[in-house]
Amino acid sequence: MQIHEKNYIDGKWTASSGTQRIPVTNPATDEVIAEVTAGTSVDVDTAVAAARAAFPGWAATPASERADYLGAIAGKLAERSEEIARTISSEMGCPISVARAVQTPLPINSFAEAANIVREYEFEGEHRGSTVVREPFGVLGAITPWNYPLHQIALKVAYGLAAGNTVVVKPSEVTPLCAIALTEIVDEVGLPPGVFNIVFGTGAEVGEAIAGHGDVDVVSFTGSTRAGKRVSEVAARNVKKVSLELGGKSPNVVLDDADLAAVVPASVQMMMMNSGQTCTALTRMIVPRDKVAEVEALAKATADALPVGDPTDDGTAVGPLSSRAQQKRVLGFIKTGIDEGARLVTGGETDVDARGAFVRPTVFSDVTEDMTIHNEEIFGPVLSIVAYDSEDEAIRIANNTDYGLAGAVWGSPERAEKIARQIRAGQVQVNAGAFNPNAPFGGYKQSGLGREAGEYGLEEFLEVKSIQR
Repeated sequence: MQIHEKNYIDGKWTASSGTQRIPVTNPATDEVIAEVTAGTSVDVDTAVAAARAAFPGWAATPASERADYLGAIAGKLAERSEEIARTISSEMGCPISVARAVQTPLPINSFAEAANIVREYEFEGEHRGSTVVREPFGVLGAITPWNYPLHQIALKVAYGLAAGNTVVVKPSEVTPLCAIALTEIVDEVGLPPGVFNIVFGTGAEVGEAIAGHGDVDVVSFTGSTRAGKRVSEVAARNVKKVSLELGGKSPNVVLDDADLAAVVPASVQMMMMNSGQTCTALTRMIVPRDKVAEVEALAKATADALPVGDPTDDGTAVGPLSSRAQQKRVLGFIKTGIDEGARLVTGGETDVDARGAFVRPTVFSDVTEDMTIHNEEIFGPVLSIVAYDSEDEAIRIANNTDYGLAGAVWGSPERAEKIARQIRAGQVQVNAGAFNPNAPFGGYKQSGLGREAGEYGLEEFLEVKSIQR
């Protein structure tokens, strides 16, 4: 079992001021595989001071040199990709095939793309007689989740560093091991001391200390809407910018001319990826009322055929949830769905006494807009089928949510795109449109504030100044 009793501050591994440790559990086996230090607010003070001291030098470093560091990190991540994929699989239960195909390529892409963008980015320009300058905020506090643990760190760190900010990271206490691997790489490539700092610990202790710190200039948080509201509240005491990527309850609108035999299996498989623990998961399948029976049969067949089990097995499609706590939460939503009158098409059962935090792929039908499972983010392998009678009703149902992170529309291209433009979400897929990791990513409404990735992700971490002559 690995034991990590130090944070990474000012270019070196540094003992925490605290004495407690946090266990890291493999959710497939219930085995404790590591322990990391439970950092404190004192550790955050030390890390922020290091980042503040390093900021002037890093901000003055030419963008091309910053890009060289980011490119080197991307290269080292690629070299260690198999090891990192296995690490992520063991600490959060992601099937190894998904870890290889998604969990590791995405952060590699973020560091490489941030390097490419910042080499060409114009930080200064003229606007109607004024000089407009884009410059880094200062110290970036990055608070990240467990579902795509390294990807979410990379989206903040790569673009924050590219912009010239220094960073203090709090990774999820559920999945800290991949963050340790990244930190080892940062140390290996020789990033200047204080530019990158990481403090392990809980949200209540370390996360709040970062969000409320007077010398943290901008905060980027990914996680639940509830936690995002708390981060905003704490950060507001110092009136600082907060970037939030929060929850989702994404609609998947199937039009009456869609090829159900192709659309439904593809949609179910996408929704169940990462055990449904994806903020953009298309968890509400909105279908024509006269197609419900056919959709149910296809969804059930697809869900029942997904191999569930050992995440280290190349053939596994659905692994455990990230923890026993997450399993309990998801099973609670399933019970609520049944109690409120939704019809269980398949799944919903698990032996909670068995080894591992597993929940079978679950499909509900007869879901109505007043039901909890229609409105709240479940964050598990649970799909709701919702019927509509007209195209206008489908659009209304799609938008009848507090969230607006993602969506999808399936049907003839012209009709599907027309409806996609009416869905109030930050990212909408039309038919089999591929996910673009460099397109702006973020949400409407309670799904967050700001955008990540690509040039928009870089500008999220840049202040704007006008110089008048």
